[in-house]
Amino acid sequence: MSKIRAVCVFCGSSSRGDASHAKAAVSLGQALAKDGVKLVYGGGRVGLMGTLADAVIAAGGEVIGVIPKFLDEYEVGHTGVTRLEVVDSMHTRKARMAELCDAFVALPGGLGTLEELFEIMTWKQLGLHDKPIVIADIGAYWTHLRDLVNGLVTGGYATPENAAIIEYVTDVAAVMPTLHKAPAPKVSVESKWL
Repeated sequence: MSKIRAVCVFCGSSSRGDASHAKAAVSLGQALAKDGVKLVYGGGRVGLMGTLADAVIAAGGEVIGVIPKFLDEYEVGHTGVTRLEVVDSMHTRKARMAELCDAFVALPGGLGTLEELFEIMTWKQLGLHDKPIVIADIGAYWTHLRDLVNGLVTGGYATPENAAIIEYVTDVAAVMPTLHKAPAPKVSVESKWL
C-alpha cells in the first residue's frame, strides 16, 4: 500500500464545463485536505484548477502550485496557495509537479489536461516513474479517452499493460481509497531523463 503525501491533479483551466465537474473538484479538494494530502497542481486561479485549489485551502489543506512565468504574467497565478513556484516553461512545470507528488489524478479538462496526462502515462510506460494514475471519469467524461487507449491496444501500438497504467473511477469519493490501495512506488521521477 502506498503512503500518499501529495497528489498532482491535472484539470481544466475553464469553468465552462458541466456543473458536476466543479462539484467533483470541490469534493476532491475537501478529501485531500481531510486526509492531510497536499495538492500539487498547475498553479492557476481560474477554472477547475482554481475551484480545486480553493476547496483545499477552505478545508485547511496545503496547496503547491507550479506555473510557468508567462502564465503568471497573465495574472492567472493563484496568490492564495501555500506555495506558488514560478518556473521557466511548461515542460519544467510538468517535471516539477511530477517530482513533488506521490500520485496523479485527472479531473475533466481540455487539451492541456490531455497533454499532461499522456506525458505522465508515457513516462510510466518508459519506467521513469511507477506512481499511480487515476482518472476521475465524472459523468462518463473520459469515455472517449478509454476508447482511444483501447483502440491503441487493438491496433497493436499499445499493450494491455499500457492500458492498465491508468485506473478509472466514476466518483471522486473513490479517488483516495484507490490511491491508498496502490502499491508503493519503487521508482522516483528521474527528472534528468525528462
